[in-house]
Amino acid sequence: MIYSMTGFGRSEVSDDKRKITVEIKSVNNRYLDLGIKMPRKFNVFDAQIRNTLKQFMKRGKTDVFITYDDFSKTDTSVKYNAGIAAEYFAHLKTIAKEFELVEEISASALSRYPEVLTTEEAPQDEDALWELLEKALCEAGKMFVASREREGTFLQKDLLEKMDAMRRDVDLITERSPVIIEEYKKKLKEKVKDLLQDKQIEESRLLTEVTLFADKVAVDEELVRLNSHIEAVRTALETGDEKEGIGRRLDFLAQEMNREANTILSKSTDVTIADSAINLKTGIEKVREQIQNIE
Repeated sequence: MIYSMTGFGRSEVSDDKRKITVEIKSVNNRYLDLGIKMPRKFNVFDAQIRNTLKQFMKRGKTDVFITYDDFSKTDTSVKYNAGIAAEYFAHLKTIAKEFELVEEISASALSRYPEVLTTEEAPQDEDALWELLEKALCEAGKMFVASREREGTFLQKDLLEKMDAMRRDVDLITERSPVIIEEYKKKLKEKVKDLLQDKQIEESRLLTEVTLFADKVAVDEELVRLNSHIEAVRTALETGDEKEGIGRRLDFLAQEMNREANTILSKSTDVTIADSAINLKTGIEKVREQIQNIE
């Protein structure tokens, strides 16, 4: 199965107390780059969240957004710090006595002093919270993988068509290569004949020259390797690899194909072969662009 590195998944999971929403978005990247934005209360689950998400992706720049809505009214409680209140009260009495002040200390006034009354979050049931969060992550992850798979199917179809077009150019060069040797031999023979006029042509010298030319323009090895690389790409695309992403392998094969196409073009002395080599290079460049999106 071929997976694109572009994907999106979203999930909402709730119970009678809260709702957790998870969104996952990704684009292509050489490695897995996870960026997670979440409420502070989920920081304790950071490692678990990352391990869960890695089940659904191997490469790509991935942004994960987690939001939390609490329906309960018991999240916070007010705490009365009696010791601190007593200290404030004692000091106020001392100040009033020392400066002969009349001071009526009210409870509401005393409560406004720092740390007398504080609010704190009620303790969370971490196991129940993680269970809900994990469910949301997995549901979003499954949607995310499904979207990558759909995009991967389109990439696979497009790349296989490009492989077919490249194979046609390779076949054309294969058919044309022997012909240009014969054409060169014929032209060389006519040219030498004109120069020597009616004198006898040394066939051995002529064959030597033709052999040197054939060695210079021979692209048999390059064509064999190109065919091998094209077949390897087709096999990888058709079979896929569910355990490890194939994007890196395809990128390597595309680089090798480009190297062979460059060599063919540099050796070419024939317009038809040169045009086909240029078509190959153009096709390979398009393939490389598409391969960048494959996981």
